[in-house]
Amino acid sequence: MSSSRSPRAAWAALRRWPRGRWIAVAAATPLVVLALGVPTALVPNPFFSRSVPPVWWNHTVLVLTALLSAVVLATYVRTGTPPRDDRERTGRSLGSAGAVLSFLAVGCPVCNKAVLLLVGTSGALSYWAPLQPVVAVVSLALLTEAALRRLASEAACPVRPGA
Repeated sequence: MSSSRSPRAAWAALRRWPRGRWIAVAAATPLVVLALGVPTALVPNPFFSRSVPPVWWNHTVLVLTALLSAVVLATYVRTGTPPRDDRERTGRSLGSAGAVLSFLAVGCPVCNKAVLLLVGTSGALSYWAPLQPVVAVVSLALLTEAALRRLASEAACPVRPGA
């Protein structure tokens, strides 16, 4: 693993976070839980329902997704130091892909219109449902990598070309 995204550098960056970023994590976590949990009916609500009940790991993935997403989102909160030029791009696509995959992973397998169109109801239960735990692991890996890259880039010393 590259030192530019090492867990040690990420933890060092977290220890230096100002209060505003921790407030952003505290505010974003329940918002992400609602944004993913309401349409997937993991958070009970009158608007959405599931044809297939959630499995044991769905809520765990929802909470981990919310925490990792909140950390990635909080890295965009401005602090007193100017951002590095390349930091704005670091981890953005990975975090977005991870969040979308988490949504697909925890959703009802037969409630996903795209899956139903591609493989039908029996295919969704036979093929998509068994793949959802794999999609969940991939989504959490992408969110973790995004968080590590964003946090480690805060701790890295910027090097200017030609300096």
